Amino acid sequence: MYAKIQTFTIARNLVCSSGRAIAKSFSSRNMATTGAATADHRNLISVGSKIIAVGRNYAAHAKELGNAVPKEPVLFMKPTSSYLENGGTIEVPYPLESLDHEVELAVVISKRARDVPEATAMEYVGGYALGLDMTAREIQATAKSAGLPWTVAKGQDTFTPISSVLPQSMVPDPHDIELWLKVDGELRQKGSTRDMIFKIPYLISHISSIMTLLQGDVILTGTPKGVGPVKVGQKIDAGITGLLDVHFDVGRRPGEKQQ
Repeated sequence: MYAKIQTFTIARNLVCSSGRAIAKSFSSRNMATTGAATADHRNLISVGSKIIAVGRNYAAHAKELGNAVPKEPVLFMKPTSSYLENGGTIEVPYPLESLDHEVELAVVISKRARDVPEATAMEYVGGYALGLDMTAREIQATAKSAGLPWTVAKGQDTFTPISSVLPQSMVPDPHDIELWLKVDGELRQKGSTRDMIFKIPYLISHISSIMTLLQGDVILTGTPKGVGPVKVGQKIDAGITGLLDVHFDVGRRPGEKQQ
């Protein structure tokens, strides 16, 4: 049974119709794999204002792309309009032929956080999810070479597929879980959050010293090695071992010019 009072309280605080639609879709579809989560956990993402992503937070991934291992977190932002619920279709925009997949642990913030000490940072975690940071690698490479931001390569519609939210009680140690991703049944990525360079308390403390984190904001904590292309017509399965899995089709963005 849904906690009706909690659901009403969260829904009342939504500030736009798109937020209400996201709350409804996460409630009805995405929780199929995590029925133990409560209504307030389920709706946290729908009230968030931003996605903060951490680049190169696994040394092996930084090296596979020819990047230096960072000495402090590499941060970039993605719009919440890029969310895609479990079972949806990731859209490849014309004229691209593929996108790169990056599977990540998502940390969902439970309450307003500003200048949070590392020692108390975990008190601001409302739950966890599995997120994919879909990347138009060709666009990103061009932007990086010109010294430009990565927004167009990372922030397009459907470029942040995400699971339902797991409550903290289901993830006793977020620094010791296994992430995996398959394309058409072939294992592409498999790694442990043990290998994160910057751990979750540090990330929350660092990011909150730069910008205020609000309830429902998401931190994508980086991806392990094995990123690679996925093409139109392929299928992605990904998960947190023993906790949840998600499934996405990959298609062409509707209405765009075809050759």
